[in-house]
Amino acid sequence: LKWTSASQQQPPRGGARRGRAAAMVKFSREASNPTKSCKAMGADLRVHYKNTYETARAIKGMTLRVAQKYLQDVCEKKRCIPFRKYVGTCGRTAQAKEFKLTQGRWPIKSCK
Repeated sequence: LKWTSASQQQPPRGGARRGRAAAMVKFSREASNPTKSCKAMGADLRVHYKNTYETARAIKGMTLRVAQKYLQDVCEKKRCIPFRKYVGTCGRTAQAKEFKLTQGRWPIKSCK
């Protein structure tokens, strides 16, 4: 299909093409207790996605103070971030035994 003029419109994308209305996607669920939980989002951050993914997964479910202390310990290399998914060429460390794993890193930029 070739569009010859700029005034002609292209067909709609996604599900609307098949007769369904396009809906916005919800990426996170609502918290059971919103007064004691928080959400965070970053855009155009100068950090590696894979390191940030593992860091977020490590602090998921922690309370705020515990998560802050844990990330501070990671920056000081007292504890490590366990790498579960993105483990290709990831070195082994004894600090990962805390999580019953062998591979971990200290992603400073993601922790800050």
